[in-house]
Amino acid sequence: MQPGVLYAALAYLAWGLFPLYFKQLSAIPALEVVMHRTVWCMVLLLAVLAMRRQWAWLGAVWRTPKVMGAFALSAVLLGVNWLVYVWAVQNGHVLDASLGYFILPLVNVGLGFVFLHERPRPGQWIAVAVAAAGVLWLALLSGHVPWVALVLAVTFGFYGLLRKVGALGALEGLTLETLVLAPIAGGLLLWWGLQGQGALVQGSASDIGWLLLAGPFTAVPLLLFAAGARRVSMATMGILQYISPSLQLLIGVWLYGEPFEAARAIGFCLIWAALGVYSLEGWWFSRRAAADTKGGQRGG
Repeated sequence: MQPGVLYAALAYLAWGLFPLYFKQLSAIPALEVVMHRTVWCMVLLLAVLAMRRQWAWLGAVWRTPKVMGAFALSAVLLGVNWLVYVWAVQNGHVLDASLGYFILPLVNVGLGFVFLHERPRPGQWIAVAVAAAGVLWLALLSGHVPWVALVLAVTFGFYGLLRKVGALGALEGLTLETLVLAPIAGGLLLWWGLQGQGALVQGSASDIGWLLLAGPFTAVPLLLFAAGARRVSMATMGILQYISPSLQLLIGVWLYGEPFEAARAIGFCLIWAALGVYSLEGWWFSRRAAADTKGGQRGG
């Protein structure tokens, strides 16, 4: 397996299990949870950089407005994505969140086509079309604009695009994003504490412990994702991304009892069929390319 594919797959596996973590924090408002994610993620990343003595890049970045602007935008997209996702999990919308990440591969393929001039093969377009039909079916069943799903898909799609073309590596880029968000996050946590509010003042030892784990739980998957995004195409990232919403779907239905009617199952089956088509097409194409290479070597 290519390293980029492995990194991305591990990131999506971790994100697929995230509902289990955020359900432990249901008593804490989503905004406060996101502020803790930001602060403790930044603390962890700065500690890693300190151990590696890896600071030279920071001064150069501060003097490059274009890079700062791009990562400020990616930080905002990441913050909005976090907030909507945590709110959805805490309020019994795990299936809506999973729908957002089922839509995300379509967004990734579209962004790769428009901005990176990637040209999916015909078989890949067929897979995308089948998945789009499944997503459209699920959206029509809901009877309203699926805003949770759309916000999650669009924000993380553009975040992935910015990270793919970003000037910094995985560790440096995520550190810069948390540094951009940290003044807001730290300021709000301090304000709530001075007012006698917030988990750090009123929460139990268990709540505080879970919040402190937000650092590694947030940083590790994002680092894996950023490392993978720089090594594989947007289309491939889009298909690997199905790992996360599939796990979220299973958790939402089996563990948390969210309704999953037979009609909704049709849409998800279409999406899983698309994944199968895409995977088989990729396997066939790689085998044909390998055979052509081997034949060319013999001819030479």
